[in-house]
Amino acid sequence: MPKLPPGRFGSDDRISGVSNLLISLIMSEPAPEVIAPVSAHALDASERSRSALITTIAWFRDLMLSVLIAVLVILFLYRPVKVEGTSMMPSLYDQERLFINQFSYKFGLGNIKRGDTVVFWFPEDPTNSTSYIKRVIGLPGDTVEVRDGYVIVNGKKLIENYIPPEYRDDRSYPPEVVPPNQYFVLGDHRISSNDSRAWGFVPRNYIYGKAVFVFWPLDRIGSVH
Repeated sequence: MPKLPPGRFGSDDRISGVSNLLISLIMSEPAPEVIAPVSAHALDASERSRSALITTIAWFRDLMLSVLIAVLVILFLYRPVKVEGTSMMPSLYDQERLFINQFSYKFGLGNIKRGDTVVFWFPEDPTNSTSYIKRVIGLPGDTVEVRDGYVIVNGKKLIENYIPPEYRDDRSYPPEVVPPNQYFVLGDHRISSNDSRAWGFVPRNYIYGKAVFVFWPLDRIGSVH
């Protein structure tokens, strides 16, 4: 077979030019990429989108933190209870739902004041399974008397604007000094209330909450006075 001269490809010489062109294109350096500049408007839009996303995430985080704190406050500081009975009318009605502050009196951190509406274990229930809600009338060391339905504390008639005349009875209770760490309590509906006039004083450690806020029904929502 005869030798072909260098650079020649026999009967296919007619395509040798195309082949060489292809080879030169393949072997040549690639053309540099051209990157179009991003406009300032596009950059501003991107930054605004990123900023809005960060703001939304921060807002959602703060919302969740606030909800968590609210739940913890309700669980550890406040407790929902239901009123059963009419002894605190017209201040509190039967079946009303309210929050009590169970932290203010705990460990002796808060002072029980005259006029406070408190929740306590019924002193004559040894199992501590029955709770009462009444108003504090006599503090430790006070001399309390009920004369014809009117309360006398330390020789002075107690002003009780929260009791309508039709809710006041005409019973009397002899003068008695409230012992240390105990309290004299009465219901606002004096005609139907079972309270200190019947079973005596309430020990300080039996009182576990202060009524602060009615949340149901909605037409009765508000602070407890």
